[in-house]
This record gives sequence, C-alpha cells and structure tokens, in this order.
Amino acid sequence: MIETIQHGSLKWQHITNPTEKDYAFLMDTYHFHPLDIEDCHETNHRPKIDEYDDYYFLILHFPYFDKAKKFVRISEVKLFWGKDFVITIGKAHWVIDKLFDETQEDYSDRDEDTLEFLSCSDLLLYNILDRLMKETYTLILTVGSNLDMINYNIFNKKAKPVIEDISINRSNIIQLNTTFRPQLRVLHMFESGGIKGFVSPEIVEMDDYWGDILDQYQKMFDMVEDYGELIEGQSKTFDSLQANKTNEIMKVLTVFNTIMLPLTVITGFLGMNIDFPFPTGATSMWVILVSMIVITIALIFYFNRQTDR
Repeated sequence: MIETIQHGSLKWQHITNPTEKDYAFLMDTYHFHPLDIEDCHETNHRPKIDEYDDYYFLILHFPYFDKAKKFVRISEVKLFWGKDFVITIGKAHWVIDKLFDETQEDYSDRDEDTLEFLSCSDLLLYNILDRLMKETYTLILTVGSNLDMINYNIFNKKAKPVIEDISINRSNIIQLNTTFRPQLRVLHMFESGGIKGFVSPEIVEMDDYWGDILDQYQKMFDMVEDYGELIEGQSKTFDSLQANKTNEIMKVLTVFNTIMLPLTVITGFLGMNIDFPFPTGATSMWVILVSMIVITIALIFYFNRQTDR
C-alpha cells in the first residue's frame, strides 16, 4: 500500500509492505533503475548511495532495541530521493513510520509551523535523518547507562548476572560498531559535496544541515568506540576479580589441607592395631589432643606470618 503526503509539488510516499504492483508503479512513474528495485526486494545490504541524473537511492542502517529492550537490532532504511519526492520503502525503522504518521496528522490539521520541512525534498530528507539520529543517540545513551550499571554490579552482585550483562552489552556494542563504521563514509559524502542535492543554495543552504547530521553521527560513533574500550576494561576487571576470588578460595583450602595433614598422620598412626610404648589411658588421650592443638596453632601462626610478608 502506498501512502502519500503531498505539499505543493513535493510528495512523500511511504510504502511499508511493497508488492509487485507497487514496484511496477515505481518503475512506470519514476523510471527507477531496475537494480535499485531489485535491492528493495532484498535485505542485508551495505549502506550506500547510488547517484543518478534525477534521483538518489539510499540504503542506510539504524539500530533499535528488540521487544525485550535488551538486544540491539539493525533496520535498513531505503529511500528514493528526487527533486520533488522522497519515497521510503520496505519495512522501515519504526521512527520513519512514526514520523510519517505525525506529519500526516499535522498536515490534516494544517499546522504550517511543523510542516516547514516539506518545503523541499532536501529538508524532508534531513528531517528524516535527524529523527533517526536522535533516536539512535537515545539508544546509545541507554547502552552507556547499562555500562554504568555494570560498573556498580561488578563489585556488588553475583557473578552470573554480571557475566550475562557484560556479554549482552559487548554484543550490542559490536553490532553498533559494525553498523556505524561503514556508514560514516557514506554520510561524509553529504558534507564533502559528493551529494549535491536538489534545492538551490540561494533558497536553502543545506551544507549546514548535512554538517549537523555528520557531526551527530561522528559523535555517536566516538561514543560507541569509547564504550567498546570500556566494556573490554570491565570484562578484564571482572575476570581479575573472579581470578582473585578463586585464588582466595584455593588458598583457604590449601591452608586447611596443610593443617589437617599432620593431624591425619597422627590419628592414622595411632589408630594402627599395635601396642605402643605408652599407656592407653585418659592421660595419653589428652597428651595427643593437646599436641594436635599445638600443631594446629603453630601452623596457623606460620601461615599468617607468610601472608603478612
């Protein structure tokens, strides 16, 4: 189904679940390149911008959280961008769906103040990208908050939930990093002049707008890289803490076994079914018991001295 918002000569067409009939309409009406239509059928493309004489075809990637608000997923945003139109096609990021619905509602109410971005296709594209950037920034701040919580839980929580949190957030950061890195090169094309746009500079100077998009994206990419270093540091710190706890446990067990060893030897020796050259009365029992206590105290004192060095 093709939904359309038309403001003057500008059209924003939003196709959420395109059919072959919709693709045929795009081919007949706009004469898009067949390879672009083929790309709309498929998923898992690398981000790119294809330039033609009268339009651009963009594939960009933006993150979102799954329904459990735990794992980061990636949504492909596919756009056709021409002088008098912007077409968003396919199962787009939810931000685009929401923006289209809001714009449709504002347009029905004739709220001109909120529809200024419909004055040209360049501003419409900027507004779409800007909303996606803001949502992505909110997501990245959430990831940062999760890392702060891990910093606290490392010293105050049991190992299993901390391991799970570290694993989930490391996976999310890797997902973000692999999304941001190749797309940064694509967005540089806007600021560098590789993408000219369609509006005249005398009407709207778009360089500042594209620069704003790139600045936001660069800032988020830097944050993701910082978070990557932070999660690695947290992982190493956690591993060190667990190794230290294991060493402490092993040390206690070693001391215990070492103390018990001579006592076991004594009781085993005296438990043999042979005659010993001293009486077997109560006095002998107390002598043996006191000797074992003295040995235990001496070994504990010795190990404490070794630990303090």
